[in-house]
Amino acid sequence: MSDSENDDNVDDDKLADEWAAALEEQDDDEDKVEQAALDELVEDVNAQTQVVAPPQPDFGGEGTPDLDVIMDIPVTISMEVGTTQINIRNLLQLNQGSVIELDRLAGEPLDVMINGTLIAHGEVVVVNEKFGIRLTDIISQAERINKIN
Repeated sequence: MSDSENDDNVDDDKLADEWAAALEEQDDDEDKVEQAALDELVEDVNAQTQVVAPPQPDFGGEGTPDLDVIMDIPVTISMEVGTTQINIRNLLQLNQGSVIELDRLAGEPLDVMINGTLIAHGEVVVVNEKFGIRLTDIISQAERINKIN
């Protein structure tokens, strides 16, 4: 190899090293700029974010709740005779006159549900040719909470 070829190789190596250093420096600068932009964004979000306490309902003030506020809220009461599980194939085969077996025995109390929550048991009565239910057992609040868990 001639001296000029060696000089060219050395020059190429130096040039490659300079480019590598410049690119590395550029990457570091870009990382610093990105980090600074992220830090600024976090500061902006933190400055604009306020912790707000949830509004407290006013039940009449002075420590005594005014239950009249909730007395006109409608709820749905339903009676559940029983339940069963059935696959879709058998469900599609049902027609008028079909009988579905439920998980309750005849004469067992029905479940009284309010908005889907069991609150009592009762028995069916007929008053003036309309169905009704006589409550036989009210589910305590503790029992309702235990059923949720």
